[in-house]
Amino acid sequence: MATKRRKTAADRALAREVEKVTHVIWPGVLERYRPFLPVTSATPVVTLQEGNTPLIRSRALAEKLGPGIEVFFKCEGLNPTGSFKDRGMTVAVSKAKEAGAQAVICASTGNTSASAAAYAVQAGMKCVVLLPKGAIALGKLAQALMHGAQVLAVSGNFDDALELVREVSKTAPVTLVNSVNPHRLEGQKTAAFEVCDALGAAPDFHALPVGNAGNITANWRGYADYYRIGTIDRRPKMLGFQAAGAAPLVTGKRVDKPKTIATAIRIGNPANREGALQAVKESRGLIRAVTDKEILEAYQFMAAREGIFVEPASAASVAGVLKLAKKKFFKRGIRIVCTVTGHGLKDPERAVKMLRMPPTVPVNLAAVLKRMDL
Repeated sequence: MATKRRKTAADRALAREVEKVTHVIWPGVLERYRPFLPVTSATPVVTLQEGNTPLIRSRALAEKLGPGIEVFFKCEGLNPTGSFKDRGMTVAVSKAKEAGAQAVICASTGNTSASAAAYAVQAGMKCVVLLPKGAIALGKLAQALMHGAQVLAVSGNFDDALELVREVSKTAPVTLVNSVNPHRLEGQKTAAFEVCDALGAAPDFHALPVGNAGNITANWRGYADYYRIGTIDRRPKMLGFQAAGAAPLVTGKRVDKPKTIATAIRIGNPANREGALQAVKESRGLIRAVTDKEILEAYQFMAAREGIFVEPASAASVAGVLKLAKKKFFKRGIRIVCTVTGHGLKDPERAVKMLRMPPTVPVNLAAVLKRMDL
């Protein structure tokens, strides 16, 4: 039997401080932002308590940009399956379940497959995934397989896989959960809500990687919702960045064979092209291309200087901001948010390829001290 410990005055004071904190379990984006989402009391909530990702103040990037400029990272890699896709998937799968669907299907460069498979488990559904053969990071493939998805490798690129799943969803009893599903973008717009809730206002600029173009479209939609109801009094300029080898929105032409080390944005025919272009036009923003070299430099910079490990595609937003900064694009007194979309552990092979393996030392204090670079 445990004995009751006598509380000291310091203990009681500490307990009062703890009691001041509101103990609330984050419910996920569907419940938190329910009034803004296409759900009713009849919609079953399929959630992994996604959202509520940190908005981290930059130190190193802000220093590079110069005095009077604030930079924040919206770290979407801290969603349950490691990417921003979970925001849209909770809504898409919840609505699919409401409609009586028994299975979901998606084409993916990796993150969508991991998210769809995990939420299908929560919903008690089957998940089918079509991937471009040999063009997906192993970390993402492992997630989909571990969640029990039926994964098929297509002898083609992402755009080919997306066209196939669109056709399948028209003929088979399965719900398509790629971002062409409007419920996906509705969920993804909640990231913009969280940015405004954290800052108390919209940033001046919001930079994002652009692949299938759903995320820049969705975030702009979120800012528009908050602006319409008066929660914010202005909207940010949207900055989208594509990999140079997969930049159809920059060139204005479909890319039949997209090439980039950033697999998550290796897309040559974005399904949400019009939404992205509208977001950029209405916000007076821009879409530019960044090279693989610039992406990898930003990727390393984020890990080594900011302490944030992201997958290469995520670093496109940072690479783009750095590129614009060299042209003196940003002025004093502005605030920038960079969305980093996925965790670095999604693509560990890329980091391993870029780094040297650690040296081996004997079990000896002197040897360890000798090798320490202090």
